Amino acid sequence: MNETIMATARERAARHRREFDLRFEAYFAALPERLDTPPLSRFTPRCLELLRDLSLRGGKRLRVALLYEAARLVTTDPVPGLAEAALSIELLQTHGLVHDDIIDDAPVRRGGPSTYYAYRGEFPEAGRTALGLAVLAGDLAAFLSMRVLLEADVPAELRQAMLEVQLNAGAETVTGQIVDLERDFRPLPDEEFLHTVCEYKSTRYSVLAPLRLGLLAAGEDLARHDARLRRYATLVGIGGQLRDDYLDLFGDEDATGKSTGADLRAGRRSYALTALLARADEAQRAVVESALGDPHCPAETVERVRELARLLGVDGRLRSDTRRCAEAARAEAEDWRPYWREEAVAFFEGLPLSNVVPGG
Repeated sequence: MNETIMATARERAARHRREFDLRFEAYFAALPERLDTPPLSRFTPRCLELLRDLSLRGGKRLRVALLYEAARLVTTDPVPGLAEAALSIELLQTHGLVHDDIIDDAPVRRGGPSTYYAYRGEFPEAGRTALGLAVLAGDLAAFLSMRVLLEADVPAELRQAMLEVQLNAGAETVTGQIVDLERDFRPLPDEEFLHTVCEYKSTRYSVLAPLRLGLLAAGEDLARHDARLRRYATLVGIGGQLRDDYLDLFGDEDATGKSTGADLRAGRRSYALTALLARADEAQRAVVESALGDPHCPAETVERVRELARLLGVDGRLRSDTRRCAEAARAEAEDWRPYWREEAVAFFEGLPLSNVVPGG
């Protein structure tokens, strides 16, 4: 049964991604004509080009799938406003990626140069200009995210409600970035703080906001269901972050397409590294701490930390915790059946399970 709903969830998510990517490409193709920009500027078209490049360069589009499937909980009829909400969600994601890469000084994003490093390459002798342009590119993506909702052909009351969801999600994500930085000044952040970082930095805009937007557009009363939406979003968000942290330390670079050890080199006290520090003795902890935050940490040191984590059972714990969150999210979604369409509920049952770490 679980295998069936997992496969169905993957297939539907993939279909939403294909359809949205075409719409996103069309949005950026039309944007230069629709946006009132300074006619003599050379920098503004380049900014739009970089935002387009990053936005269309991959991404699983799970937020888009959550949005459309949330509407399907209520109806299978076409729902006005969903297309604009999807664009808004992914433009807000682009904003977050641009600013994330500035904060993390990250050269690569989605297999290509980050927006910040693209500007650094174009202005090698003008670092402040490169930084300023990258910040402004991220800001522009955020404003475009809100503008596209204003263009939705829906009743004014609904448009206002959807804007409120996105504005709150954006503001909460910024506070999430703040506590994300704060976390790394705590020698050993406890689980509650790690969950708080996850909730504000990603869960609220990546899971909860798409659910709310989809249900709003379909005419559902959010107040009746907000508690169950929050429970589901929290479990999916924590499970997804646990999976990401696991793959960052234990993943296969050929399979994930990402280099391992990014959290270690950046000094991020992730779920994985916090669990390792909590289990390590004094000598082992010194090995990890000496590598934390070293951007030039060699692959051999990352491997040493990885093997130490395996020795202390951190890999097994993360797999187990990821599975536990996924099963709890599936059970939460199962309880939605008295309220919403069963066929659509099955998607939300299968989605968390489809993202479990292999072997978990």
